[in-house]
Amino acid sequence: MNTRGIIGQLARIREAANLLIERELKARCIEGIVPAHGPVLAFLFQQNKPVPIKAIVESIGRVKSTVTVMINTLEKYGYIKKSSCETDNRVVNIELTHRGREIQKDFDEISNTLVDKVYGDMKKKHREELVKQLNQIEQNMRE
Repeated sequence: MNTRGIIGQLARIREAANLLIERELKARCIEGIVPAHGPVLAFLFQQNKPVPIKAIVESIGRVKSTVTVMINTLEKYGYIKKSSCETDNRVVNIELTHRGREIQKDFDEISNTLVDKVYGDMKKKHREELVKQLNQIEQNMRE
């Protein structure tokens, strides 16, 4: 087995996953959302109050400038709103709008479809081993 093509393989898997997500979003007439917004929305769905952008950055592991662009797009399409922190005007808080909350069911269904497709009939033990190995690869790349 050739193990040297792993980066290309990961890229192809990501591309296929993104195509599945885009197809599902289009079928549900959800506009303005791309696969990269998924981690931001997943984090915000778990929140019951506005959160600072810094919390989103830390949660999803992306750089602030990237998260800011995503937040601006989500705001443009009405899924989130920004507000200033009452105690520190330098801090911008983010929360889902009603429109943002409305897509949570679709988001969950699309996520479940994606996970089912990724794992197929893979046994739980093998899923756990795969995630453990991917965590190791991610850690290696951060060093």
